[in-house]
Amino acid sequence: MVSQVPWETDWHVARACLEWQVEMGAVEAICDAPVDRYALDPAPLTKPVAKPKAAPAASAPSVSVDPVAEAQALAAAAPDLEALQAAMSGFAHSDLKLGARNLVFCDGNPQARIMIVGEAPGREEDRSGKPFIGEAGQLLDRMLAAIDMRRDHPDPARSVYITNILPWRPPQNRDPSADERAMFRPFVMRHIALIDPDILILMGRISASTLLQGNEAITRIRGQWREVAGRPALPMLHPAYLLRNPAAKREAWADLLELQARLRTVT
Repeated sequence: MVSQVPWETDWHVARACLEWQVEMGAVEAICDAPVDRYALDPAPLTKPVAKPKAAPAASAPSVSVDPVAEAQALAAAAPDLEALQAAMSGFAHSDLKLGARNLVFCDGNPQARIMIVGEAPGREEDRSGKPFIGEAGQLLDRMLAAIDMRRDHPDPARSVYITNILPWRPPQNRDPSADERAMFRPFVMRHIALIDPDILILMGRISASTLLQGNEAITRIRGQWREVAGRPALPMLHPAYLLRNPAAKREAWADLLELQARLRTVT
């Protein structure tokens, strides 16, 4: 007698039945009756509770920095030329130095009676770190020599001291913007105070308009004595302008003679 073994309790029988169903084309195993899977889950489904969002941390109020006010504070705190140069080099509100090679601070005799304030460095000035070195600077040297003066003369009465409104070369030699001129004006004014010259030469349109704080054309005010920082100031045509307009050299010569005459009267 062959014992009847229920297939539900015999693993081999159950597997054989499953393999036979696969061979017959069955692709999915299901039960005889539907199963409620949710009813089988002992843990009821609950809607997750969203955590309250933390309030954003209060950010500190932004403090706007006034570049001109900072320049005034830095310039006023400079006791000498070396400190002033360091303050200008570390001034963080001008991007001009990012594209420049050197800070162009000065040239000439610090004891000179005449201080020339130019506009901004050009390519040659940027390379050398000194003002008025290029073609316009060479013309300036010839102009000074015509009245027996030069930048490196040991005698203060026959020498000049030279600086610029901007210490950094603007890209493509463009004109300094109004913001750039305003930022560096306090440094120039402090520079003038430290040198304490008898006479100022405002060389070119940018220099004259920045220090006189006006918009008069340089061709109209050249040769007319003005006052800057309590001392006489003479606006003159920039040598670069003279190179482009040689006919204006006659006016520049008249201004040089006027400067020479004024030197005899200023004590």
